[in-house]
Amino acid sequence: MSHGHPHVHGAHEPSATTGPGGAREWPGEQHGACGLHHADHERAHQHGAHGAGTSLRRLGISLGLTAAIMVAEAVGGWMSGSLALVSDAGHMLTDAGALGLALVAAWLSTRPADDKRTFGYRRAEVLGAQLNVGALVVLSVWIAWEAVQRLRDPGPPIRLELMAFVAGVGLAANLAILWFLHGEHSLNARSAFLHVLSDTISSVAILAGAVVMGIRPDLRWIDPVLSLAIALLILWGAVRLILEITDILMESVPAHLDAGAIGAQMECCPGVVAVHDLHIWTISSGMLSLSAHLVVEAGSMGRNDEILTAVKSDLRRRYGIVHTTLQIESAEYAHVDDVHRH
Repeated sequence: MSHGHPHVHGAHEPSATTGPGGAREWPGEQHGACGLHHADHERAHQHGAHGAGTSLRRLGISLGLTAAIMVAEAVGGWMSGSLALVSDAGHMLTDAGALGLALVAAWLSTRPADDKRTFGYRRAEVLGAQLNVGALVVLSVWIAWEAVQRLRDPGPPIRLELMAFVAGVGLAANLAILWFLHGEHSLNARSAFLHVLSDTISSVAILAGAVVMGIRPDLRWIDPVLSLAIALLILWGAVRLILEITDILMESVPAHLDAGAIGAQMECCPGVVAVHDLHIWTISSGMLSLSAHLVVEAGSMGRNDEILTAVKSDLRRRYGIVHTTLQIESAEYAHVDDVHRH
């Protein structure tokens, strides 16, 4: 089984033929369900390059807004005496960290692969997400500790007008950041989106809490209780991120894919009689890999390139799997030197 070979574009690409009207056709295109035009692949490649630049700009703008609001909430929380605002500023710190890591990971992912790192630097986002998880857990514990202390000793009165104003500004900024991030799909960008979404909920809760405490000054316990709720939101996001990171590092089949259904679909290709040693895993967000052995009937052994083109095109079009390593073998192949058989 051939794992780890870097994919060289063009090394196994079939040559084009001239179809009706002088149009260029590629093997596999005429199969309909299993075909994808070469020009579509080129447009997808160009779109990916353009998308990387757009992603970097969106992440950069979101990071700038997050950092500004984080400082405003920290200062506002200290001046107003609101632990909820200070907690939210800490939450914004993790948002800024997540966005910063997503920005670095997006930049690293644009670096080309080499002989040592045949997949490039795409796993950098997973390493960044691990650091982010650690920060989230530490922050949630600190906020919970401070909230419990505030419940025991409320401290000086809170300046509710300043608390409400800063929370309102934070809410507006969070909504703007969510708008910038809604089109991002990388692991770190999605985790940052969840952070900002929970921070938006926190801003709404803080704003509502300031209004309630303004009406009922005796309800000062609302501030530390809101802080505890924010800590739980942070911890919930950390757990979700831990599960996703674990799936990637364990090279699990992505949750949205069914390995059995994909194997059955591959067997539908003319000439393929069986599929085994099928592995599907995630290199990084948006980059799925697949390796498998294709058993072909004796009469199709001379159609290797055609079968490869049809199967690879179908996997790319149906499931978004663009990095594939396929071994073609006859039904009589004995697997003499194989160590693992699945």
